[in-house]
Amino acid sequence: MKNTLSQLTRSHLFWPCVTLVLLCLANVYFNPGFFDIELKDGHLYGSVIDILNRAAPLMLIAMGMTLVIATRGIDISVGATVAIAGAVVAALIGGSLVIKDGVQTYVSNVPMPLAIVAALAVALLCGLWNGLLVAGAGMQPIVATLILMVAGRGVAQLITEGQIVTVYYEPFFFIGNGFIFGIPVSLYIVAVVLAVLLLLTKRTALGLFIESVGINPVASRFSGISARALVFWVYAFCAVTAGIAALIITSNVKSADANNAGLLLELDAILAVALGGTSLAGGRFYLIGTLIGALIIQTLTYAIYSLGVPPEINMVVKAIVVFGVCLIQSPALRDLLMKHAFRTGGTA
Repeated sequence: MKNTLSQLTRSHLFWPCVTLVLLCLANVYFNPGFFDIELKDGHLYGSVIDILNRAAPLMLIAMGMTLVIATRGIDISVGATVAIAGAVVAALIGGSLVIKDGVQTYVSNVPMPLAIVAALAVALLCGLWNGLLVAGAGMQPIVATLILMVAGRGVAQLITEGQIVTVYYEPFFFIGNGFIFGIPVSLYIVAVVLAVLLLLTKRTALGLFIESVGINPVASRFSGISARALVFWVYAFCAVTAGIAALIITSNVKSADANNAGLLLELDAILAVALGGTSLAGGRFYLIGTLIGALIIQTLTYAIYSLGVPPEINMVVKAIVVFGVCLIQSPALRDLLMKHAFRTGGTA
């Protein structure tokens, strides 16, 4: 029994799941209707649905960040990439008022599929730039991505001319506000990206290659793995996930704000990866754990706002909870507590 319990608590998903359950129970205590879900006009509504929907952009970025961190890297420019991609799609779609058959309607400045492809292409270019600096020039990942983090906001402001660009084209709103079979479209997007990643990392050797590069890049090169090419494309993929998240965010708020879009989102993504059990030192990574980590952050944010915690201290509360979860997940701390418990029991 003790061995089973020990193995269970050592699972990388155990403590994140426990934390998420405790947060949900805390929400239920203060809001008895937390788990209530109702169907209105064919759409599911409720606190849980709202948390899942709002966590979608973070889950997407965190999945890309997971692969980057698994290779011993970091990408602190994903927030700026969100701002750039959002600015591009909003500027291209916009919405011009025209009269068609005697009815006023808004039409896209350019075809919406072309605008979406352009936004994702720009996001990909951001990732290729980061990958080139890290894998090609050999720069430290945090320094290489810091460049885009700082410059990216300026690029986004140039695209929007320092203004908030509003989108009026209604079909674009379906990405961030639409529902299919009652479930938000954003969750389908997350599911597709997750399925592709799981297929590539679990059914092919790609996952092993990423972990190998993260554990020992030198040995990986001697084993025939093109470590630089792998790192290069991992950063590119991370930026693409940020671009997809930008489409959801821009569609949801129906505008692009170069100053605030994706602000500090990179920190939440890194926290989600860490909460999910992936080591920031590289190596083994857990995509499902990352999604749970993102849900922990969003559920905690929901709890803080619903409880009316003053804005000036909500970040402190959030940091304390995340700090506690990370401590619990530490193997060194768990071993120390186990040894202390064993000695105490032996003395008794």
